[in-house]
Amino acid sequence: MEHNTIVAALLGILEGLTEFIPVSSTGHVLLAGHFLGFQSPGHAFEVMIQLGAIGAVLGVYASRIWQILTTAPNDPVARRFIAAVILAFAPAVVIGVLAHDFIKTVLFETPILIAVMLIVGGLVLLWADRRTATPAYHRAEEFPLSMAIKIGFIQCLAMIPGVSRSGATIVGALLLGADKRSAAEFSFFLAMPTMMGAFAYDLYKNQGILDGGAWGNIVIGFIFALITAVIVVRWLLGYVSQHGYALFAWWRITVGSLVLLSLMAFK
Repeated sequence: MEHNTIVAALLGILEGLTEFIPVSSTGHVLLAGHFLGFQSPGHAFEVMIQLGAIGAVLGVYASRIWQILTTAPNDPVARRFIAAVILAFAPAVVIGVLAHDFIKTVLFETPILIAVMLIVGGLVLLWADRRTATPAYHRAEEFPLSMAIKIGFIQCLAMIPGVSRSGATIVGALLLGADKRSAAEFSFFLAMPTMMGAFAYDLYKNQGILDGGAWGNIVIGFIFALITAVIVVRWLLGYVSQHGYALFAWWRITVGSLVLLSLMAFK
């Protein structure tokens, strides 16, 4: 029990550190859990602690969220932004429900796939970061609805662990004309309904198999994810505005390569 508690805390820290940077938080948590011998009923832990990271966004952006919601009745820009986030969220609802069991029982159980996706995603992110196209959008509120729905479909690629939800949405936004800061910011806002929906559906699917120990681990992971994610959210936008995403691309490639070597060595 003590071992699981410590591991749950470490995995919560890892989730908070990686949820909003394009390196795949789920992939990192699954791989770390694999090597640390952590078992989660129905892999509920890995999904449900993401709500802690979402709490960080709600806290950091509370005043802005409130402003958008309260001005929406009279502000067409606020209304369009809310509609854009809802449209971008919609594809994940449909595909997530239809593919839930396959994702959990097959994709989550394949460490080699996660490692390969980390490497491939890193190469794609590196390419997208080095593109020299002139951005058409500098604020997340400027994204047209057609662009938002495209980002929503691209986000669904992240149902493959190792792809990265933030990575997919950021790369999608960059390719569709966003600058680096607004791409990350739209990813933050889209994370809120997406992760809340994933939490609620996973709770519905796994409520019968979660005992007191499983819930204890989830609470611990949630708390540590919340604390560390606050730090990352406050830091990330300033960093990517100045330095881009190359650091995260190389991190993905390095981690994925080391995991592949480890899996082959201990096969």
